[in-house]
Amino acid sequence: MGPLNVLVLVGSPVDEFRADLSRVYAHGFLATFSGHVDYRIEIAYVLPDGDWRFPSGLTDADIAASQPVSIPDAMTYVFDRGYDVMVPEMFCLPGMTSYRSLFDLLGVAHLGNRSDLMALSADKRLTRAVVAAAGVAVPAGEVLREGENYSGHLPAVVKPVDSDNSMGVSLVREGSALKAAIGDALVYSTSALVETYVPLGREVRCGIIVRDGELVCLPLEEYSVDEYDHPIRSRADKLERNADGQLYLVAKDTAKAWIVDVDDPVTEVVWDAARRCHAALGCRHYSLFDFRIDPAGTPWFLEAGLYCSYSPSSVIAVMASAAGISVEELFAGSLRELEREGR
Repeated sequence: MGPLNVLVLVGSPVDEFRADLSRVYAHGFLATFSGHVDYRIEIAYVLPDGDWRFPSGLTDADIAASQPVSIPDAMTYVFDRGYDVMVPEMFCLPGMTSYRSLFDLLGVAHLGNRSDLMALSADKRLTRAVVAAAGVAVPAGEVLREGENYSGHLPAVVKPVDSDNSMGVSLVREGSALKAAIGDALVYSTSALVETYVPLGREVRCGIIVRDGELVCLPLEEYSVDEYDHPIRSRADKLERNADGQLYLVAKDTAKAWIVDVDDPVTEVVWDAARRCHAALGCRHYSLFDFRIDPAGTPWFLEAGLYCSYSPSSVIAVMASAAGISVEELFAGSLRELEREGR
């Protein structure tokens, strides 16, 4: 049996920022798996204008040297190549939903969660409702559109209903600042979610991988937050551009994030909440959830981030590494889950 034919789906039809973010993670995957004896890897790159390219690499020169292809011609190319699996590296909403669905229609299996679940989890209002119904603690909140007023208590965290990377997120302590904060959130979405602020505590992220149909919880990652000086994480805690204009991952700085010892008492209670979230949402292969831990030790669900790039810098890969699972085994394990599912 020859190597597995793998297509890596990169880029974004939305804008250059999301295309660059996709490339940041895909670079890590390609650096790890290109040339691997078990995989024959090719790249599909989606441009912000909607055209596709099939470059030999992900540098600007590689992409510029490849020919733009229309969506119908790209679909024909993908179908004719007979890929065994697609690895999604797109983090915009279309990339997580409609582009995954395209591959379902073509009969090419993809790793990670289904497009319908990605659509649901992109909506923080819907995700909150599902996990709350499963018995997970969720902060009280209201969803507001332009011109609507908040009737809950302050302080509160205001965020766009369906945007990532902490864009448009702010903490409001005084009523005089609420209107502007909602306006900032509405720049990124048609609705703003206003949630009652959960005092610190701690803030952690929990990853789960699926092995032989069983949920395996990974060591938690904790983030640097402080009740007085840095009470919530902002976009600057996650992504920045260097002097050359290239995106890089701020959160990989060990002063900003670190792995929690599994013997820490917070681990088991967060694992229990994460398992409930995973099952309630119907996740497959892996899942990832953010929790706020209040001073009493109760974990409060913040959001789901249901993606993994299988890059060494990907959060689930970092957590898996702390559990003694290499990124190569993480990837191979997800492929085995696809096979177990009959895909």
